[in-house]
This record gives sequence, structure tokens and C-alpha cells, in this order.
Amino acid sequence: MKKRILTLAVLAIAFVCTTNTSAQQFKGLDKSPMDAASYPGDYKISNKLVKIIYSRPQLKERPIEKLAPAGKVWRTGANEAAEITFYKDVTFGGKKVKAGTYTFFTIPGEKEWTVILSTAKNVWGSYFYKETEDVVRVTGAVSKSDAPIEEFSIIFDGEGSSATMYLGWADTVVSVPVKG
Repeated sequence: MKKRILTLAVLAIAFVCTTNTSAQQFKGLDKSPMDAASYPGDYKISNKLVKIIYSRPQLKERPIEKLAPAGKVWRTGANEAAEITFYKDVTFGGKKVKAGTYTFFTIPGEKEWTVILSTAKNVWGSYFYKETEDVVRVTGAVSKSDAPIEEFSIIFDGEGSSATMYLGWADTVVSVPVKG
């Protein structure tokens, strides 16, 4: 009798435990995963100049113009608009910007892109973009990549307190200087 009660108790506990944990609905991987780039890029260096968090859409045989239309404000990635943090006052694209976190928008163009830092926070896409929230607009120089870039990517390259931020997608590379 004691064995039956013990067995029933163990089965009841096991049922309750599996019921509770299986009730959680974890999402699968995002189709445009979130990523981050920083300068300096070495994770061992905590004294950063800049860090940007963004999502990485993929072309999947679509033209870049369909995903980031020329002349229209773009969230610069996928899902939430990208957010850039400057850890000290900088010169960004030749204009002074105070340390802080900003939403990062762009307006793609054929020969140059307009790069926008905005005070908006926690923004999905660019649907609610307001020019009145702009902190600064700078010009990003456009060049062609040596090889096609399937996933939208952002990297920094530099030396000392000077870096260049590169946005790359398809055969397009946009560059903006950042100086601490």
C-alpha cells in the first residue's frame, strides 16, 4: 500500500512538473537576429567609444531597394530601429554629439545616405519617425563592396579614438567617421 501511494505521489509530482514547464511557449530563432557592433571591438576592452544594437535582415534574392527604399526613412535593420550609444562626447560624421543613446535611422540614396540620430526610444521600425526628434543628420559616403553582403551588417574599424562605422548590404557600403 505504501509503495502504491509513493508511486502515485511521484507520478503526480512528475505530471505537475512537466505540465508547468511545457506550458511555457519559447519562440524559435528570429529571422532577422539582433546583433551588436562596437569600437573598440575587442570584448576585453570595456572603455568603448560607441556601440550599436541592430537586427540583421537578409536579402533572400530581394533587391536592397525593396527593403531599404531610396529617399525614405529606414529603421536601419529589421524589427526595432537600431540604437547607438556613445560612451563619451564624439564628433559623428563631422558634427558634435553628446554621450548618450540615440535611435539610428537612415535615408538611403544612390550616392550618399542621410544618417539620423534621434531622441526617440524603443521604436519599432520607422513608422512613427518624427523629424522633430532629430538630434543630428549627417551624410554617409556610399561605396561598392568587393563581394555581395547577404545579411545587413555593421562594423567599426579604426585606430585610437578615431573610427569609421560601416553599414554593408548587397553591394552597398555606407561609411560614417566617429571621433572621440
